[in-house]
Amino acid sequence: MGGNTLNITGKLLCTAVAFTFATEAAATEWNVSVWGKRRAFTEHIHKIADLVSEKTGGEFTMNISYGGLSKNTENLDGISIGAFEMAQFCAGYHADKNRAITVLELPFLGVANLDEEVAVSHAVYAHPAVAEEMAQWNARMLMTSPMPQYNLVGTGEPRDELAEFDGMRVRATGGLGKAFTAVGGVPTSVTSSEAYQAMESGVVDTVAFAQHAHLSFGTINQAAWWTANLNPGTVNCPVVVNIDAYDALSDAEREALDSSVDEAIAYYLENYGALLKQWDDVLEEKGVTKVMISDEELAKFKDVGGKPIHDAWIAEMSAQGLPAQELYDLVFSTLEAKRASN
Repeated sequence: MGGNTLNITGKLLCTAVAFTFATEAAATEWNVSVWGKRRAFTEHIHKIADLVSEKTGGEFTMNISYGGLSKNTENLDGISIGAFEMAQFCAGYHADKNRAITVLELPFLGVANLDEEVAVSHAVYAHPAVAEEMAQWNARMLMTSPMPQYNLVGTGEPRDELAEFDGMRVRATGGLGKAFTAVGGVPTSVTSSEAYQAMESGVVDTVAFAQHAHLSFGTINQAAWWTANLNPGTVNCPVVVNIDAYDALSDAEREALDSSVDEAIAYYLENYGALLKQWDDVLEEKGVTKVMISDEELAKFKDVGGKPIHDAWIAEMSAQGLPAQELYDLVFSTLEAKRASN
């Protein structure tokens, strides 16, 4: 009798072990590479992770790593070799690897708010030339990380005239760097994580960031002034997934991921909106002077740092075989359509 009971127990145990293996095999776990610390810029990634887990009953989860998997400038390389399944990067970190989307980093595109930034980004991401270029890195565009127009924080006397940008050492990447070069600035593209140190040690006089980054990376704590209305442009930072990992998802998991993008972006916009409302209080609390640049000076900056850089981008990218004019026009037709629909 005892042997029989043992036998049954043994069989049940074997079944339980086999069942555990089966359920483990069915669960999908993705590693996600981001950098810095959790902030407004990464909230949509946390939200999409929550939504996906919720929709799949915990069968599809994401481990979000802040700098533990890769350097921010190497996230696209990590995706290409499948070191992790999902990552965030900024186009200006390696413009040669993602040329098509650098159209979104051109200075003075006139994007007025985050809703417009989402619309133009996603329109460009959906262009076949972008998909094709990203596929070279085994990457598929998932969503943008919309950022407001960058503005400068600086040390020393406020700079509110174009002539004062001459010789100014500024942390700026991509098209922003080119815009500042056009007016005599000296851009350096230290990563966001190194910006505070560069400012503290005097390597740069000014740093161009969106508001959340001035807070998150501490540059606001070094600042004497902030340009409230320079609005020279912004950087474009997509979230991508590894193509093989995406293709390996079950239909239900893929649906859970794709259907969560709009909700994750909406959550990001709401969260960022709250941060922008507090911004003036932050400036006051830290004793940072708000600098308003005159329309006349802004117009001068646009003349030198806007259209010539746009034209040069179109010429250079067309020469490399990209449909540059088409991508450029897409930005403006999308802006027009977005404004018409509001």
